[in-house]
Amino acid sequence: MRSSIHDVLPPKLRRTLRKLGQDISIARRKRNLTVQMMVERLGVAKSTYLRVEKGDPTVATGILAMTLFVLGVDDGLTNLVDPGRDEQGLLLDAQRLPKRVRLKKERMDP
Repeated sequence: MRSSIHDVLPPKLRRTLRKLGQDISIARRKRNLTVQMMVERLGVAKSTYLRVEKGDPTVATGILAMTLFVLGVDDGLTNLVDPGRDEQGLLLDAQRLPKRVRLKKERMDP
């Protein structure tokens, strides 16, 4: 049974995931690792790992993260959505800044 994610995934995101899978395949081969070696290191079924290399959007994030770890390229995950590098978020923060800052008057109770 196909997940509904296949039906709603934008084409650009599909291409991005496919490219990620291809890049993982290339990284594996550059390191002279076989699919079987990756399967053993990840502790997943061969079919699951092959879905990673195909860019299947239903692969669990943990499996994808572990794949990157095994290949030694997991450092990019740490800063993937770092608030300090989030240009859109920083722009939104700047737009929310108040135009003026006023001090509240202290009330004196009799």
